Amino acid sequence: MTNPALIALGATVLTCVVAVAAVHALASGRAQRQALVDRLDGYPAGGYGPAGGSRARRFTGVDRRLRRTRLGKAVHLRLSATGLDLTAGEFSVYVAAVVAGLWLLAATTLAPFFGPIAGAVAIWAAVIFLNWQRQKRIEAFINQLPDVARLLANATAAGLALRTSLAMAAEELEAPAGEELSRVSDRLALGHSVDDALDELAARLPSRELIVLVTTLVLANKAGGTVVSSLRNLTQTLEDRKETRREIRTMLSEVNATAFTVPLLGLGSLLLINSSNEGALAKVTGSGLGQTLILVSLGLYAIGFFVIRRLGKIEV
Repeated sequence: MTNPALIALGATVLTCVVAVAAVHALASGRAQRQALVDRLDGYPAGGYGPAGGSRARRFTGVDRRLRRTRLGKAVHLRLSATGLDLTAGEFSVYVAAVVAGLWLLAATTLAPFFGPIAGAVAIWAAVIFLNWQRQKRIEAFINQLPDVARLLANATAAGLALRTSLAMAAEELEAPAGEELSRVSDRLALGHSVDDALDELAARLPSRELIVLVTTLVLANKAGGTVVSSLRNLTQTLEDRKETRREIRTMLSEVNATAFTVPLLGLGSLLLINSSNEGALAKVTGSGLGQTLILVSLGLYAIGFFVIRRLGKIEV
């Protein structure tokens, strides 16, 4: 066998070996990617805790398909800010079930005209519920901010770096501050900068108090300076704001209760009319004028709800 033949044979064997190695690497990469996707599907929406410690996930196929869409990504991001142990697929299926149930209930109890309205109200209520859960988590986090600032100040005074101080605070504090700082610590461990990790935290849980704390930490990390005294002064300021917010929330509790009571009175009046005169709502909604009047009245109730809520909202 001549030298060109040996060279061609060696090149062929080498090409086959490289091709087999490439196919093996591709198959291994796909298997690792699928394993990572399956493991992440077992995490709660907020991404806290190991998969083995959480419950079994339902509707995983729906969740995978939904999170490929823009709506699914938005729902997932909103759920991650609420701290709920739900995936986007689970939440969407539950909301769809509630919408269908309320649609049928309103159509059979009141009139068929109220079915779509009840479905729209259910979707609106789901959005309100997510916003309420997110705000509730933000309020709980704000209440823990004085402890966060105190722990960071003590750790910095002891000579620890900011990354180490954040990790220590994450271990010491309870949820939600402990969980959120754990996410910041994990981002730092993956190589993200302190600025990016803290900015992501401020974007996930927006509040004036957190923005002040993040700004203080970022400036201290960049320029140095008396971060200990700044954090200790910030701790006292956050304690004062915490008490002020608590007093305002107590004073506005009656206003917030009124905002929800007024629409419920309207629903109760509809049920009372239909029960006292069976089929009255079906007759009213049987004409275009009656449907228009019903929609106008519902719109007025909605306007009253938002106006009362806006009057009872005070920024501190």
